[in-house]
Amino acid sequence: MSTISGSNRSTAEPGRLGVELNGINVIAEEERKGAPRDLFWPWFAANISVLAIPYGAFILGFKVSFWQAAIAGVVGVILSFALCGVVALAGKRGSAPTMVLSRAAFGVDGNRLPAFLSWILLVGWETVLVSLSALATATVFTELGWGGGTFTKIVAFLVTAALVVFAGVLGFDVIMRLQAVITVATAVLTVAFIATTIDEVHWAKISGLGSGTTQGFVGALALVATGFGVGWANTAADYSRYLPRSASSRGVFGWTTVGGALAPIVLVVYGIMLVASKDGLADKIYADPIGALTTLLPTWFLVPYAIVAILGLVGGAVLDIYSSGLALLTLGVKVPRPVAAGIDGIIMIAGSIYVVFVADNFIGPFQAFLITVGVPIAAWAGIFVADLLQRHGAYADAELYDGRGRYGSVRWPAVVLLVVGTLIGWGLVTTTAPDQGWLAWQGYLLEPVGLGGKKGAWAYANVGVFAAFAIGFVGWLLLGRNTVRRQERVGITAA
Repeated sequence: MSTISGSNRSTAEPGRLGVELNGINVIAEEERKGAPRDLFWPWFAANISVLAIPYGAFILGFKVSFWQAAIAGVVGVILSFALCGVVALAGKRGSAPTMVLSRAAFGVDGNRLPAFLSWILLVGWETVLVSLSALATATVFTELGWGGGTFTKIVAFLVTAALVVFAGVLGFDVIMRLQAVITVATAVLTVAFIATTIDEVHWAKISGLGSGTTQGFVGALALVATGFGVGWANTAADYSRYLPRSASSRGVFGWTTVGGALAPIVLVVYGIMLVASKDGLADKIYADPIGALTTLLPTWFLVPYAIVAILGLVGGAVLDIYSSGLALLTLGVKVPRPVAAGIDGIIMIAGSIYVVFVADNFIGPFQAFLITVGVPIAAWAGIFVADLLQRHGAYADAELYDGRGRYGSVRWPAVVLLVVGTLIGWGLVTTTAPDQGWLAWQGYLLEPVGLGGKKGAWAYANVGVFAAFAIGFVGWLLLGRNTVRRQERVGITAA
């Protein structure tokens, strides 16, 4: 068994269900199992949520035509999950969590910065998904005449939160089995949802949408990318790390990409069609994205709809809480992995209380969160992918946990690239939500670089997300080349 520091190794028999004690350690040879196709289940289950349908409203908010919206949705989903597929390759090669493998580029201690950003993003997503579950349940109960007030929200919120925390604490094997069940159940019920609402789609209205601007298309593309694959990239190696290192790289990339992208492609395009066809639906979605869809459903289907909505949201939140616990451990918190998941669950509950019971609407905080945190994560992803593409050998397992080893304590070029990419990225984005005045400082570079300022046509295109990724990717290709060569050529080099 591995003796790498910080391992929190499990003493349970391989394949036996129970509380997983594996933490941020490299997975031992005897515990690596499965095939690349097994990655389909967690990624499909986490992304078949009906939350993809309300993206139709978010995309059309950029005033684009149906075809522009559909292309932005499909391209944004595919490219962003392809990014996850690339990151998953690192998990198969290194058998450690994503944020541990990130130490190869940033250094063991320098990696605390991206690990903290990853933790913030994941806890934020947990909060979003659990909050939506409570809001959707209350709306369904209201439609059924069962009462959908504060008490209903509290009960729904507590039940969903408990299920998410429970699965996150138990760990990998339980999550993989749970996701397989969620995949089948949500797939069947989602098809039923589409069949039940298809008569609400009217091509005459859809085709009547006027053509939008290039800036609007880019903004929609950025929102979709950050809302889907980019938001998962910092976790993609957390599940492929259990595969044998001999597993097919093409299979790891393909099954991760297809599993994540398949359902959102269908649901996003269908959501665009529904929102374009139904007057007033977009406004309802802004307040309660999941619950708003109940207005399209017959009463008899409301309970099945509630089941599919909650299961889909749970599927995503379970992966988030598992990976957020790993990110917390990577930051240096000295607790077992189940305890870390529990800590994140408590924070998730506090954040959900704000979204469900305090915030005036959902879309404002949601878009602000996606774009603001999405910029630094995009910069990190650029650096991570560039680093991975330059490596040809395996990671040095033990040295990922020792700042005196080949990866060093702090790799300042990578840290500086992350900071610069973030600052430039934030300078090129603005939030579309007028109630998010605390983010008014964003967009400070739009006028200096000739993009028309905060009132110009490019103000809401969110090009800062792409700029941050490009700075990280190109920057590390140039600045990290010699570092990677030295790391792979010798056993230990000075930090």
